[in-house]
Amino acid sequence: MSYPAANSLRRTLLRRLAAPLSLLALMSGLIAYWLAWQYTQHVVDRSLVDLATAISKQIQIAGPDASVSVPPLAQAMFSDPVEHLVYRISDGETEIAGDNTLPLQGTNVRRMHYAYVFETEHNGVNVRVAQVRAEQPRGNPIVVEVGQPVHLRSQIAAEFLIAIMMPLLLLLLAGWAIVWRVVNQQLNPLTDLADSLNRQTHMSLEPVDETYVPVEIRPLTGALNALLGRLKTALDAQRKFIADAAHQLRTPLTAVKLHAEQAANAREPQQVSAAVHELRAAANRAVRLSNQLLSLARAEPTEQAARFVDIDMAALAFETGAEWVPRALANHVDLGFQRLDAPENDEPLMVRGNPVLLREVIANLLDNALKYLPPARVDGGRITVTVTQNNVENVQMAEVVVEDNGSGVPLAQQTDLFKRFFRGDGQSESGVETGAGLGLAIVHDIMSLHRGSVHYEDAPEGGARFIVRLPLARRKPVDASDTASADKHHQKTTSQAPVDL
Repeated sequence: MSYPAANSLRRTLLRRLAAPLSLLALMSGLIAYWLAWQYTQHVVDRSLVDLATAISKQIQIAGPDASVSVPPLAQAMFSDPVEHLVYRISDGETEIAGDNTLPLQGTNVRRMHYAYVFETEHNGVNVRVAQVRAEQPRGNPIVVEVGQPVHLRSQIAAEFLIAIMMPLLLLLLAGWAIVWRVVNQQLNPLTDLADSLNRQTHMSLEPVDETYVPVEIRPLTGALNALLGRLKTALDAQRKFIADAAHQLRTPLTAVKLHAEQAANAREPQQVSAAVHELRAAANRAVRLSNQLLSLARAEPTEQAARFVDIDMAALAFETGAEWVPRALANHVDLGFQRLDAPENDEPLMVRGNPVLLREVIANLLDNALKYLPPARVDGGRITVTVTQNNVENVQMAEVVVEDNGSGVPLAQQTDLFKRFFRGDGQSESGVETGAGLGLAIVHDIMSLHRGSVHYEDAPEGGARFIVRLPLARRKPVDASDTASADKHHQKTTSQAPVDL
């Protein structure tokens, strides 16, 4: 999908506000001109009718002497050269006064009371004529006509239009100025916001001040502040992780260097063998710590979520536990697996996740349990991996429990159990160093990435019990043939007892 090129918000606002404002002024001018023209038409027609009516009244008053007394009066009334008035007074047979070439008929006739107004052509010029008939006791009625060139009306209308448009143009200029000022003032918070963001560095990432930010922009600034907060949290965690990792790696690398120097300087075979043995142990610790650090970094919520697939958590737990059977046998530990959720014990517990990371969750819990079990017990060491389906707050969850019968975790240390580089004891019960304190932190971060949970509780027999929960994926509809095949297969499985791996 293609998007238009980025435009200036200021220019867009000015264009979309000033253009309608200018169009509105233009339409107002056109309407004002039309109204002025109509008003001029009416006023001028009314004045022509009044003049013609006045002459007709004088004719009625003069009576038989009209032909003598009216012409001087008419000459005096229509002698103004500015008005360009023409008139005609006749009785149809003789001309009493005025211009006898003024037509008695025309077009666009309109009646105004007892007069008629029409347009005609006189001496090559369009004129507007008002015609009034004065009845006489004897003879034909006298017709009085008063005319005026039409172009004079256009001049009068133009004067009206100028008188109306001058304030309108001033208002338009004032409106443009107001629009310009308001747009700039309303966009100033965006400029201040940009300046505030430009002042940020990768070390500060302080939230944007929303004191003077308009309400409409606050969702944007709120989202920016939330993003800055997440970035700051991520950078703080990264800096802390790098500092802790550098501190933790310094010890095994220093030990490797020290044992290497001892092996190089040793002269007796026993000393060389002891130094090489210590060197190998230090190298193993450094390798394990490096692998754990890489696993911890890989568990960060980055692109891993895009690699999630559907996983059968029960099968994954069984397969991972099977890989740890040789080490458990070497430590004289009984490692078992059981399902408790369904009589069939083979219904898949499908979740969405990264199989490599989820396998590492179970592996780290098993490794942690093996480290803290004593090397020899009267009743024997035992680790049980239990898989079940559980309902937590109306959400169906796949639950994996790794339980041992060791000494458990002291209550004072349980709150810090999943923190990075936290180690409850320097040595495990077997005398082996417990590691860098990253295993349970890796489990916690991986479960956070998968929107699951992990928590610790004391086992009923006094050992440690780690519970991992993951939301089940939505199940797809199953065909009837698949259901029948599954039912036939379920009939073959009846045991629910723990299965040794």
